[in-house]
Amino acid sequence: MSFSTRLAQKRAPLGLAAALALAAVSLAPFGAAAQQPASPPVQGAPAPGEEGEQVLVNVVPEPSQTEWTKVCGTDPESNAQICYTTRDFVSEQGEPVLSMAVYDVQAGPDERAKIVRMILPLGLLLQPGIRFAVDQGRPTNGAFAICFPNGCFAEAEIEEAGVNQFKRGNTLNISVQNQIGQVVTFAVPLAGFTAGFDGDPIDPEELEAQQRQLQEELQRRSDEMRQRLEEQAGQGVGAVPAPTPQ
Repeated sequence: MSFSTRLAQKRAPLGLAAALALAAVSLAPFGAAAQQPASPPVQGAPAPGEEGEQVLVNVVPEPSQTEWTKVCGTDPESNAQICYTTRDFVSEQGEPVLSMAVYDVQAGPDERAKIVRMILPLGLLLQPGIRFAVDQGRPTNGAFAICFPNGCFAEAEIEEAGVNQFKRGNTLNISVQNQIGQVVTFAVPLAGFTAGFDGDPIDPEELEAQQRQLQEELQRRSDEMRQRLEEQAGQGVGAVPAPTPQ
C-alpha cells in the first residue's frame, strides 16, 4: 500500500475553520445560486442523464476568512510533515456551500504526496464521483470518501503539475451530479491560492483568532435566522382571518 493511499484512508480534516462552519451550519443542497443555467460544462464533466440540465453555482470566499490559510504540522503516527492550504466558500447570498484544501505531505525524501480534499453539499450522487478542472484544462477524477450529516468528503491525488495549474488558474470548476441527474458545476475562485500555498503557515494565535471570529459570525447568522423565523411565524398567525359568524 502506497503512502498516499495510507494518508487518504486517514481522512485528515480540512481547515479548522471549515470544520467549524460545517459543524454549525447545515448545508442546503446547492444554495440559491444553483438555480441559473450553466454556461457550457467543463471538459470531461460527468455526463448528465438523458433529460439532465447543466447547473452552474458561483461561489465566493467566506467573508470572515480573508485569504487562503496554510496550516502545518507533524502526523504523530507516521511522523510525516503535513501542510494544507484551505479556504471556505459560500454562495453569493452568503450561505455555506463548500470547503477545500490542498495537502502537501512529506513522509521522507522519496515519499511525497499532494492531495486535493473537499467538503461538498449533501444531495449528490456518490457513485459518479467528482471531476475538477482549472479553467478549461484537463479534468481530474476524484471520489467521495465519507459523508457526515453536514456534507461529504471527496478527494483526489494530484501531481506537482496539478498544483501549478491551481497557481496559474483563475477558476476551479468542480463537477458533480445531483439526485435528478443534473451536472452541477461549482465555480471556485483561485485568487490568492499561490500566496497561501507558497507562503508561511499561519501563526497558531492568529488561527485561534480566525476561529473565534468565525464562531461569532456563525452565531450572528443563527440569531438572525431564528429572529426571521419568529417574525414570520408571528406574521403568519396575525394574518389568519377571524372566522365569519354564521
